[in-house]
Amino acid sequence: MTTLKDVARAAGVSTATVSNVLNGRKRFSPAVEERVWTAARGLGYFPNDSARTLRTGHSHTLGLIIPDLQNPFFPVLVRSIEHRARQLGYTLLLVDIDNEEGTEREGFRVLAEKGVDGIIWAPHRLTEPPATTCPVVCVDRPVQGIDSVSAHHERGGELLGEYVGRSGHRSIGLLSGPQHLNSARQRREGLLRALPPQVQIVWEEQVPFDLQLPEPALHSLQGGEASLVVAANDVVAVAAVEALTAAGVEVPAQVSVVGFDDIPWASLIWPRLSTVRQPIAQLGRAAVEVLLRRIGEPAAPLIEQVLGVELVERGSVMKKPALEVAS
Repeated sequence: MTTLKDVARAAGVSTATVSNVLNGRKRFSPAVEERVWTAARGLGYFPNDSARTLRTGHSHTLGLIIPDLQNPFFPVLVRSIEHRARQLGYTLLLVDIDNEEGTEREGFRVLAEKGVDGIIWAPHRLTEPPATTCPVVCVDRPVQGIDSVSAHHERGGELLGEYVGRSGHRSIGLLSGPQHLNSARQRREGLLRALPPQVQIVWEEQVPFDLQLPEPALHSLQGGEASLVVAANDVVAVAAVEALTAAGVEVPAQVSVVGFDDIPWASLIWPRLSTVRQPIAQLGRAAVEVLLRRIGEPAAPLIEQVLGVELVERGSVMKKPALEVAS
């Protein structure tokens, strides 16, 4: 039978370190913790979870609440969160709320009943989490007063505004995201601040972060007033390209489209989508690490981690010739 000494020998650490890592009694560097867990798995050694929970009061399980697994942004995020949690000795319980506010609230109750040590939450409709006994960290969509890990949404909006100016477009349509979400609001604010004064927003529609565009948005898209459409995220941008194409409008020859996120679809559709890239995998890893820090230090100061973004230029935006811009 494999013993702690066997694991310690394989990981190159002391038996005390192995015991502390596997039982969550003390934090070590990510490299040491990963080495211990790799050695334990390789040798088939695992602590008894039930006994460990009774002894330590920790289940070594994290909860994750996301709005919609059909949105291709979230599978990438979930994969990153699960991998990092597993590397650090935690299992993950996932609640996909399917864009339902009631299910979002219920998700917190279910995860609390399962005894998770903490919850990672990508908010949908709720503006604050229900009362819970475990720590909560927001990912992608920050909420005031709660630990969060997000991309620099405002800077992403600014990058789009600058890009619109450089591309020579003077009339744009805006498919803005749900403004109760800080992420959508910050993107919009950054865009408006960075747009050159000669650029006019000829229409704006607020839309959900999904492929189903409301009728008013479809009507505005097909009205022909805007030469470039700025979408709230890549899923909305894909929906816009589909709607324009279905109406016989060529993208980008007649109308250009730009998105936000750089989901896997962005480089697969045609034309390939110009967008702002969020570091999605890094967001997931950081969310796990911030949550574990909060679990270990409940009274620590608020953590608001903001990650950088970058513009990715592809084929969905056609630059206006200088002569056309001048006219």
